[in-house]
Amino acid sequence: MAEVFYVASRKGLFTYRQNGKGWDAGAPAFLGEPVSAVLRDNRDGALYAALNLGHFGVKLHRSEDDGQNWKELPTPAFAKVDNDDEAPSVEMIWTLAASGADEPGVLWAGTIPGALFRSDDRGETWLLMESLWNRPEREGWFGGGFDNPGIHSVLVDPRDSAKLTIGISCGGVWKSDDRGTSWRLCGTGLRSDYTPPEQSEELNTQDPHRLAMCANNPDTIWCQHHNGVFLSRDGGETFTEITDIPPAVFGFAVAAHPDDPDTAWLVPGVKDECRVPVDARLLVNRTTNGGKDFEAMTGGLPVEPSYDLIYRHALDIDDTGDRLVMGSTTGNLWVSENGGEDWRLLSAFLPPVAAVTFA
Repeated sequence: MAEVFYVASRKGLFTYRQNGKGWDAGAPAFLGEPVSAVLRDNRDGALYAALNLGHFGVKLHRSEDDGQNWKELPTPAFAKVDNDDEAPSVEMIWTLAASGADEPGVLWAGTIPGALFRSDDRGETWLLMESLWNRPEREGWFGGGFDNPGIHSVLVDPRDSAKLTIGISCGGVWKSDDRGTSWRLCGTGLRSDYTPPEQSEELNTQDPHRLAMCANNPDTIWCQHHNGVFLSRDGGETFTEITDIPPAVFGFAVAAHPDDPDTAWLVPGVKDECRVPVDARLLVNRTTNGGKDFEAMTGGLPVEPSYDLIYRHALDIDDTGDRLVMGSTTGNLWVSENGGEDWRLLSAFLPPVAAVTFA
């Protein structure tokens, strides 16, 4: 069971460690700076933090000693162009992912705008996957909550690191079987209700808010979509919509059990311009039978009106499937030790939380 987790927030990166009775928070790294993504690479223990400094741009750092010291790395960037056209800029590193044990040092970065970068040397250099960037379908992508489309989910098949599945808001689900050399648009069964009805099944304009893979059954992928919850049993090739989920099917975060492909957790909310818990009551929905039924988990969560929003990367589960951590836009941070049955509030005073992850 993981004994360390990290909280990426608008004002720094916080590290929580189990002390035998509870959790201790150490001094934050990058205090005052927005941390957009964090990755603990369990292959070599390295810790990565992506920063979004606005006027000063995107930054990336690596620590070899669990956050005690940091080295600044080059950031993913587009090559300069020779003509008068201005090259695009990386606006944010939205997600970082490690490849498999068969590819030591290989990292993936999903960015806004919707680009995927690969590093073969632990972030020392980055290569744009032009095979995806140059797809003609990209002209049809558009932003969801941000002005531009972005890649937020990068899933590496634990059986074969050459196989990748990515989620793009708003650009659908894409798969590669050859480490990003070529791509195909997938996700049959997804639908949108923010496009004209005749375009609702257009795969290239789908908005999968988050993709979560069952680690030991990677053909199972849960998708929290902009207007629904979907489940794939074939690695993202096709999806089945799950419709009967009270109190709402809208949300951002989803966590998949590492061993049980039928178990997942989601956090529902009121969609579009509101984006708050339904009836101001924060809860976590859990299914243990592949979406046939859902149980509302509320133990330890606020009883009084709550307006916490859980971002897509702000819910995580450890490798046992028992311990979860969840952070909100209002700076609340909870941990559950029993699969979401009960939640313990660790802090009510953090900056807005963008992402959480277990070591």
